[in-house]
Amino acid sequence: MRILHVLTAFPRSKDDVIVPWLVALLKRLKAEGHEVEVFTSAYKGGGNDTFEGIPVHRFRYFVARWEDLTHDEATPDRMRRSLRYKLLPLFYVFGGLLGIRRLARRRQYDIIHVHWPVPHALFGWMGRRASRVRPRVVTTWYGVELRWVQSSLPWLRGFVRWALRISDAVVAISSYTAREIARFANAPVVVIPYTLPFAETESKARQHDGSGFQVLFVGRLVERKGVKHLVEAVRRMPAELGARLVIIGDGPERAALERGIRDSGLGTRVETRGRVSDEELRATYASSDVLVLPSILDARGDTEGLGVVLLEAMSYGVPVVASDIGGITDIVEHDTSGLLVPPGDPAALAQALERLARDPALASRLGSVGERRVRSAFGWPEIMAKWQRLYGALARTQTDTASGAVPGATPSRGQVR
Repeated sequence: MRILHVLTAFPRSKDDVIVPWLVALLKRLKAEGHEVEVFTSAYKGGGNDTFEGIPVHRFRYFVARWEDLTHDEATPDRMRRSLRYKLLPLFYVFGGLLGIRRLARRRQYDIIHVHWPVPHALFGWMGRRASRVRPRVVTTWYGVELRWVQSSLPWLRGFVRWALRISDAVVAISSYTAREIARFANAPVVVIPYTLPFAETESKARQHDGSGFQVLFVGRLVERKGVKHLVEAVRRMPAELGARLVIIGDGPERAALERGIRDSGLGTRVETRGRVSDEELRATYASSDVLVLPSILDARGDTEGLGVVLLEAMSYGVPVVASDIGGITDIVEHDTSGLLVPPGDPAALAQALERLARDPALASRLGSVGERRVRSAFGWPEIMAKWQRLYGALARTQTDTASGAVPGATPSRGQVR
């Protein structure tokens, strides 16, 4: 099948760390015989037209010097900066509609796979309308777009319902996101999570140096990650445990977080490293006692859609502690593959961390079970099998429609399970 993936941003070079798990999916689809292409936005007038053998079609939407709504920073964060960024989405949508109309007239696709359907469902609709063969439209929902609409963009609720209605298959990355979709429409949903970008997990040697209890956070420093609650939890832990916190990542909350650490006198116990190399990240995983994802519901109503950093830590056999919220519960089974705590509760988080610090056998068991869970439930063979079933079912319905087969003989319009 020829499949066009529609998304906001795509790597411009091998050093460009954008959607690495999606790049891995496209490469695997290509290896299995599909013709995979990408439709995405240009950046400052340009961008590559291939990436690791995958054709990339980039649409223009503004003058080159100001064509920077995407790629280097999250679009919603940019839109808060100035009036220009608030207006750019209108040009983005118009440019994308023109771009995919031209592309769909020139090249024929069996499936148009839309990621982040607000606003990209418009591109899927236009691509199908402009094509001579009426490709099937798949929409993958990550949750954040739904929560933005619910909390601050209620005038787009009708658009979300329309996007679900025009989809031939609706995919959610977690059962939590599937429940969010149900708040808009009674649409059949397939749950297919994303997973680690690298190859199948292998057992990785732990290299703990025995100097205290090392707690690790990895992720973007934004409100919904709840890192300030983790800092407070570490402050509450008994001194004899020698707990120290390593924070890897950057973001708009970093300056305030570092001020809070200094003001609390935690400078010797909490280290903020910013972004680090892959080698340093791997070494830090291997030397840590626990990975924590203390996510919360932020002021915009956003929270964790899945929590792929948990999978990364679990692949190293590192036990995980996370908030009982969002898509996290699809990954972490409490007291089996990790520990869950109420979001925004530093006391409960401190108790969970102390429990692991005082019970190495429990920590070892959670780490081992978590590592097996990554392999079984989130391994690439499982993920690819789900995509192959979905794409295959859509291809069969397309063939039946073209041949005049009786409707309903095969699942159709989002009813692939």
